[in-house]
Amino acid sequence: MLVLHTIEAMNNRIRKTRNIQNRLSKPGFNHWEWIIVFLFFLLLPFSVKAQTTSYTQLANEAQFARAINDKWAAEGWLGGTFSNTPSNDKVLSTNIQRYFFLWAHYYLSPKWKLSSSFAYYYNKDVPDIGQYLSPEYRLTFQGLYYFHKTGYTLATRMRLDLRYMMNAEGDFDFNYRYRQMIKFVKPINGNVLRQGVFYFLTTEELLFKPEAKTKGLNFFDRNRFDLGLGYQITDDLAVELAYLNEFVPRDGGNEVYNVMEFTLTFNNLFPKIKERIFPGSSEKEAKD
Repeated sequence: MLVLHTIEAMNNRIRKTRNIQNRLSKPGFNHWEWIIVFLFFLLLPFSVKAQTTSYTQLANEAQFARAINDKWAAEGWLGGTFSNTPSNDKVLSTNIQRYFFLWAHYYLSPKWKLSSSFAYYYNKDVPDIGQYLSPEYRLTFQGLYYFHKTGYTLATRMRLDLRYMMNAEGDFDFNYRYRQMIKFVKPINGNVLRQGVFYFLTTEELLFKPEAKTKGLNFFDRNRFDLGLGYQITDDLAVELAYLNEFVPRDGGNEVYNVMEFTLTFNNLFPKIKERIFPGSSEKEAKD
């Protein structure tokens, strides 16, 4: 029973952090939050008058989270992206990217979550990489800090990507990229995210890199702005539909990506399926 209580406590924590539930605190922004928001929107490159190429894409992703104990959780992502390309203007005719992520999360405190992941990307004809096969292996380290507020949640994420990518000659190159993101989530018809609640979400992310595999301006790589709606089908199942605008400055002309994103999020899916097929199996395992 002690194990069951521990797992249930972790499940509650995942719901509160992955599904962005809100905790009690004083309402409103403090001065540090205003500074963060101001800096992101100050740096946001709204002007795209110099753009030379625009792409339309459709992205889909499934996320599976599982509690391990009261401090650790595991997660897996499966996704893919369709896009028009310089040689084909039909969006759904070219699957330019397929990938998977394996995540490990450590809950350092109610406000801090530390994570690391391994990912594999199957890239082919990705516009900003090149019209060739370019698989990628990626190791990621990140920290996520939550500003828990009454009625909404604001979070900031710091991420380092270590990327091992194949070039046009068939050799693998190593490069790294730093990403800084801020995310705002607001329940619409409730105070917290639970079954039956719609929510609004938006993110702003800046990416920085040295001159490496994806050629272009040194240091600043791209800007990603996301805007969408989500719905909690159950406490452990959510669906999101969002629009992503990605601005990529390059020496030979800017690129703009307009992406429709569809995301399904599952919490403890496989244990729940096992429990339905074999009732009482979770309690039996806990006793053993």
